[in-house]
Amino acid sequence: MRQLKYVGNFHPYDTAFKRDCKAGKLPNYVVIEQRYFDLKLLPGNDDHPSHDVAHGQRLVKDVYEALRSSPQWHEILFVITYDEHGGFFDHVPTPVAGVPSPDGIVSAAPVSFAFDRLGVRVPTLLVSPWIEPGTVVHDPASCGGAPEPTSQFEHSSIPATVKRIFGLKEFLTRRDAWAGTFDTVLTRAAPREDCPATLPEPPRLRAAEAEEHREVSEFQAELVQLGAALNGDHDGEGYDPEVFVRGMTVAGAAQYCRDAFDRFREECHRCRDGGMDGSHVPMLQPASASASSSAPAADPPATAPAPATPSALSKLCGCFPCFNAS
Repeated sequence: MRQLKYVGNFHPYDTAFKRDCKAGKLPNYVVIEQRYFDLKLLPGNDDHPSHDVAHGQRLVKDVYEALRSSPQWHEILFVITYDEHGGFFDHVPTPVAGVPSPDGIVSAAPVSFAFDRLGVRVPTLLVSPWIEPGTVVHDPASCGGAPEPTSQFEHSSIPATVKRIFGLKEFLTRRDAWAGTFDTVLTRAAPREDCPATLPEPPRLRAAEAEEHREVSEFQAELVQLGAALNGDHDGEGYDPEVFVRGMTVAGAAQYCRDAFDRFREECHRCRDGGMDGSHVPMLQPASASASSSAPAADPPATAPAPATPSALSKLCGCFPCFNAS
């Protein structure tokens, strides 16, 4: 995704996504990223603690209503899924047999994890006028979406389903070739016309405002480290990822990530204007930038559409804030 040919696929959610919905110009595949930094002006809407989950549910409401009012509504499959289960007890044992490793890679010792099992279940919602109301699916075998006897729904089910819907030629790994697909729930002969136009407003659950001057969480620190890779700071002399984020505030981290992306995007445009090939990956020199606790808020989340071949259901929108976690 860092190649020059992809830089034009990233757009601000609040402007580009709603504009394209209204104009009926959504690309075939859209991924919506949440706001991961909790700021006073732009609260986090990723459902991570200690963020108010009402903001995350409002994002789902906004996305749904934009899709529902779009002239492309009859082409939409809206996927809402999570990468974690939230710590709740699950009585269903995690799948450990017949789960293929994606690529045969084993993690470093002493863990030496072979990536040949799944984790606890996480929820997923599928929203489309082509799905019968009240549909509940627990496993791919029950809906005809199991390519192998041991296949399960898991996060690789998303690229596996994309491959089936758009008729793509190859799987990405052994895992998505094995994963169950959910295109089989699109069973209606004609789209529903009774889907609600709007959803209820989620009530605010947190009375206090965002604590943007608190130190970043472990997850937010990892986002900053990803930003350092874009910004070139990871190649700086004596760079230590843990030291780099030590003492960084949420507001400072948000500003750093915004600046890193803006700097990387500017370099992409410079390379493209200079005639570089689309497969080129721009590499920045260390910026030696630091983030302060007084830094302003970051931009809204971005959508990352990727083109695909049209089909009967030609628009797949994912909101990744349920499958088995792998």
